[in-house]
Amino acid sequence: MATTRSIFCFMFVMITVLLGCCSATIYKVGDSDGWTPKDDVYYDWANLKEFHVGDSLVFEYDRNVNDVTLVSGALEYEFCDSSSPKAIYNTGNDVVTLTEPGFYYFITSNQAQCASGQKLDILVVHDPSSPIPPPPTQSKILPFGKTYKVGDSKAWSVYNSDFYSKWSEEKEFNVGDILLFEYDNQVNDVFEIRGDLEFISCDPTSPVGVHKTGHDLVRLTEPGVHYFISTVPGHCGAGLKLRVVVRPQPKAVASPNYPKKVDLSAMERLNNWIESFKPKHHH
Repeated sequence: MATTRSIFCFMFVMITVLLGCCSATIYKVGDSDGWTPKDDVYYDWANLKEFHVGDSLVFEYDRNVNDVTLVSGALEYEFCDSSSPKAIYNTGNDVVTLTEPGFYYFITSNQAQCASGQKLDILVVHDPSSPIPPPPTQSKILPFGKTYKVGDSKAWSVYNSDFYSKWSEEKEFNVGDILLFEYDNQVNDVFEIRGDLEFISCDPTSPVGVHKTGHDLVRLTEPGVHYFISTVPGHCGAGLKLRVVVRPQPKAVASPNYPKKVDLSAMERLNNWIESFKPKHHH
């Protein structure tokens, strides 16, 4: 009896797996275009499809100049931020199975190509009868701040020893602002480092972030002091380093239409004070 029950359970599991496998769809991302930088191609491509748990995406591309990076959210997707990926695929013929419902965000870590439109976001649901959840609310996303091109017309290059110090001191940075580093990535880079000691000594051995595209967008997500240096020998020592102080996001000012909290004890004291000036009636 136990053996029969085990065989029945095994057959049930296998049938369930086979049915799930056969019902899944495999999508070649971009169809004949493949995975390549083309503006709005992937938005239009994904907008015509409905993705379910168990479906698979096939990314085809030249692995020598490209990859597929799964990032954690809409913020990283919007700003082509591959510094903290959930997964990286780089075979040139990647098959990604969609194992959970929710939003998936794919970009290339080649930031110039990502900025040119090589990124894909999709919504995955359990099955056609499942309701589609609403998109993430703006309250979960950092407010959009200002974008500062580091060094302005000088960009990110060796200029003089205190140029970037003066550049940053003239500005006020808040959480949500963005730093744009532009440079020749064949001869330069940008490392975000941990503290003042590493900044003074130009020590890149324990970086917080590494940027090498030549067109790096760095989102300031936390208040405090942020440090950036070039690791090219001699560049940091010659002044190619940046220290920025980031303030918390300013709090919204309450609308004057909102009712204000009344201090009853103070109001009572005011009334008593006014009453003291009124003429007293004698009977």
